[in-house]
Amino acid sequence: MEHFIPVLLEIWRQCATRHRIDEAVAEIAEVIHRRIPFDRLLILQLDTDRACFHAAARVGWPLLAAEPPPVSGAGIDSLLRWCLTGQTLRGAALEVSAEAPGLLPPNWTGETLAIGLVSDGEPLGALILGAQSVGTFTLDHEPLMRALREPIAVSLRNDQQWRELTSLREAAEADRRSLLTRLGRQDITDTLIGAGSGLKEVMRGVELVARSKAPVLILGETGSGKEVVARAVHAGSDRPKGPFLRVNCGAIPVELVDSELFGHERGSFTGATGRRLGWFERADGGTLFLDEIGELTPAAQVRLLRILQDGTFERVGGQQELHVDVRVIAATHRDLQAMAGDGRFREDLWYRINVFPIRLPALRERPQDIPAMASHFALRAAERLGLTPRLPTPEDLDRLIDYPWPGNVRELAAVIERAAILGGGRRLEIARALGASPVTPAPALDLPPASASASATIEPLDVINRHHIEKAIAHTLGRIEGPFGAARLLGINPDTLRGRMRKLGIDRKGARYRADG
Repeated sequence: MEHFIPVLLEIWRQCATRHRIDEAVAEIAEVIHRRIPFDRLLILQLDTDRACFHAAARVGWPLLAAEPPPVSGAGIDSLLRWCLTGQTLRGAALEVSAEAPGLLPPNWTGETLAIGLVSDGEPLGALILGAQSVGTFTLDHEPLMRALREPIAVSLRNDQQWRELTSLREAAEADRRSLLTRLGRQDITDTLIGAGSGLKEVMRGVELVARSKAPVLILGETGSGKEVVARAVHAGSDRPKGPFLRVNCGAIPVELVDSELFGHERGSFTGATGRRLGWFERADGGTLFLDEIGELTPAAQVRLLRILQDGTFERVGGQQELHVDVRVIAATHRDLQAMAGDGRFREDLWYRINVFPIRLPALRERPQDIPAMASHFALRAAERLGLTPRLPTPEDLDRLIDYPWPGNVRELAAVIERAAILGGGRRLEIARALGASPVTPAPALDLPPASASASATIEPLDVINRHHIEKAIAHTLGRIEGPFGAARLLGINPDTLRGRMRKLGIDRKGARYRADG
């Protein structure tokens, strides 16, 4: 093995200095060719979802002929077992194809020398060498192939993780652009509307905490702009170029909470066909915004507390302790202190995330911001709808200021857009838009006579909420999202509505028929 050391050192150097294996493969092939004669090299990566291999890098083999065909479930299991053994396959292409169906690409001919690639005990792919001359590969070449197994596997794993991170960054950038489009802004560091008036105290808190590593808890009603404030904290931190990822804790199915937040290993549960990175790993080096944190299960709260304390966790089904550097910003519209007091939320987790609370005032508490916000949303709506820009009149602004805005900023944006549509570019129909407002004041309760028992008449709040949501679902014919959905009618986020429906046990189809019964 000692005479392989110069070759292996050079291979390791090439693998360690490139993020992508297709950029290093030419140099890798040149080094291998000094010891093993071949005319084509193929590095395959395992795709467990499609039950096949796909080409990650190649030398001397055409692009169009690089993909092996999909194989059956039994065939892929056989290939996985071969990968794990570390045994080489050597011989004519037909012989190798017969021994390992699905490994070689179509039209692969001549002599073949192949070995499986493994990372952390998990099948990863294969290294294949080919030559047209019969008898090119001998028994003497197999020890070097086995020695090459580890550095090529590491390079392939690095390539896979680099592509995953690139994909996540692209998704985060698309999310950022989408948010800026919704806000009608060019950059996230633009001044927020109300930063100098109704949100002055909020922005002062953002400036104080942004550069620290302390967790932040944003408290505010649904639709009040908690995500915008969270992004402002991230933008002002020492990690603004890192990822900013938002997770709506109330929208994750209970059985998938651990997997979504912390990831899982292949085979850890039914349907886990491959390793999956959780939200914390994806946000490494950046910020993770846990919206509606009060909806987390007790088990997830325990694991969240651990990662907040020391930054360590384990994937579901894994035994390796992992570490990440993530700034956590949490948000909720619930009274977490009261929930901690009665055991519905872990008290130790409450103390941990409540290091620096920022209370975001409801829109009705800062009416001075409504004129500027209404004008902003009016210009944005005109641009999105292709209409002539129209601004609210003084009478319109009076109506907007007098309205209670139970749906907060999100509802204001919806009302202004509706007014622009109704006005057709000629005016803003604010009065009509408010008249058809998504939120209808709850009907007054019929109070019993003073001598009657109040408990016989006043229904629990959950029952009232259930009836109100069922009525909205019936009115929208079961539709949850969109301009004519129940979430818009109620003035709340669709994910929040789904979370409340789960909590109250509301079936969407059944609600369509019960509400009017």
